[in-house]
Amino acid sequence: MIRPFRVALLILGAVVVSWIAGAATLESVVVTYDSGRYSLEADAHMNAPREAVFAVLTDYDRFGRISSAYKEYGFLDPAPDGTPIVFTRMEGCILIFCRSLWRVERLESEAPGFIRTVTLPEQSDFRHSVSQWWLEPEADGTRITYQLDIEPDFWVPPIIGPWMLQRRLQRGGAAAVERIERLAQELSPDYAAL
Repeated sequence: MIRPFRVALLILGAVVVSWIAGAATLESVVVTYDSGRYSLEADAHMNAPREAVFAVLTDYDRFGRISSAYKEYGFLDPAPDGTPIVFTRMEGCILIFCRSLWRVERLESEAPGFIRTVTLPEQSDFRHSVSQWWLEPEADGTRITYQLDIEPDFWVPPIIGPWMLQRRLQRGGAAAVERIERLAQELSPDYAAL
């Protein structure tokens, strides 16, 4: 006869295993640096439909839900050609160097599989910045490939900059991937019929 305590442990174990198996995974983050420009490539898997992931990543009215680093965010008036213009203000530190960073960007997308932002340097703290997201259905969720090419318009400590940036992106990226997945899962019933 199995005792109630053992049954409870078996059920708890099954819940933990299913939670771990279904959790978002940030599989790789690679940061390179060349002549003042940083490039980032990341690969992740989320247990949520790509339509819902796309909806979360393009919802700049609530972008702060992805990371607490985003202090201000939203939509501005669209470009003359109708392309959405978005902005974010982030706060962050590398060792003792703290900064508030503005980015104003064109938001180009092809639902539900591609998102691209191109920074408008004259309104941003970056000389150059282009980010691209590819969202592909995969088994029980979505495969995400992310690329960022960025050149700050401010001083970054040259020796520790790339190393510290990679560490922060790996830590913060994993947390952001989990938040994006959770937000997308909350939207999933809206996309189940698609």
